[in-house]
Amino acid sequence: MNKLFIDADAAIADIQDGSVLMLGGFGLNGIPENCISALVRKGVKELTCISNNAGVDDFGLGLLLQTRQIKKMMSSYVGENAEFERQLLSGELEVDLIPQGTLATRIEMAGMGIPAFFTPTGYGTEIAEGKEVREFDGKMYLMEMALHADFAIVKAWKGDHLGNLVFRKTTRNFSTSMAKAGRITIAEVEELVEPGAIDPDAVDVAGVYVHRIFQGTNYEKRIERKTLQIK
Repeated sequence: MNKLFIDADAAIADIQDGSVLMLGGFGLNGIPENCISALVRKGVKELTCISNNAGVDDFGLGLLLQTRQIKKMMSSYVGENAEFERQLLSGELEVDLIPQGTLATRIEMAGMGIPAFFTPTGYGTEIAEGKEVREFDGKMYLMEMALHADFAIVKAWKGDHLGNLVFRKTTRNFSTSMAKAGRITIAEVEELVEPGAIDPDAVDVAGVYVHRIFQGTNYEKRIERKTLQIK
């Protein structure tokens, strides 16, 4: 199976209107910049996007919000995006806010083939509405379902032609789990190497989970808010 693609446009070419996407990264750290830009160019609409956050107004998933391509966001943090707030308050955007640990575990469970799990997080709040509740050892738990996606889109530091991926530091946060939870996983990498060039002990996601890979370009690697300490 040839997993190599020439660029982001080729890798996301079959994503259609109404698709469910997982997009890796944490804040603006480690997001699949090239694929997001390609989705904007393609103009695909009615997307459900599962991501830790919704980007900022002019970068990350904020670009897809600006062009009204996202129908629903499933996230745990959305505090740096004014356009997201506007669409939410006007009823243009459907939003499912999920506690961060629950979001991460729902994605991880999908990759492990576990359909549901119980967590105490959210019991007694609006998050519990419509969910099954059970008692274990005198404590109440909510049943949460695993999260799957049509496409999982991640960005890694390094990858080989077989799809083996290496992430750097906090970029592992959601991406390593998302790569295992998509029906089709697309990986963009800063450095693309030949098979055997990566030490097996350094592999964060095995190539068996990755269906498409390409070498990305022109990464901005922004941060959400720059903070300086003046002495």
